[in-house]
Amino acid sequence: MGETAEDAVKREVFEETGVHYEIDRLVYIHENFFESNGSLEGLKCHEIALYFLMKPRGTQELNSNSYTQGVRETMHWLPIGELDKYKAYPTFLKEKIGTIGNGIEHIVTHEINTDSGSEVKSEVKG
Repeated sequence: MGETAEDAVKREVFEETGVHYEIDRLVYIHENFFESNGSLEGLKCHEIALYFLMKPRGTQELNSNSYTQGVRETMHWLPIGELDKYKAYPTFLKEKIGTIGNGIEHIVTHEINTDSGSEVKSEVKG
């Protein structure tokens, strides 16, 4: 609490990657409606996320010291042109990341759970 979104993302990115980044600008506002699993099992959730275009200050060599449940995480750069080979979230980024425009896009995603899995419907608001 008490920090701006810009300060929070710079801190989080440094904590996760060990690399200092500067923010170019806000690119996406993403609203995600979904039914949760895990600790929020069965609850209908509405998540709002901000995505920034960022540039490294200095090295791009990842130096993560991040752990999840006591296990050290490893980080790797992925070629943008090969993102379709990976499971990555949010799903809209796979198609949008190569065509970032000059404005801010507002994207709304509805993830619907069905008997055969989940279905994602996205719309761009502007």
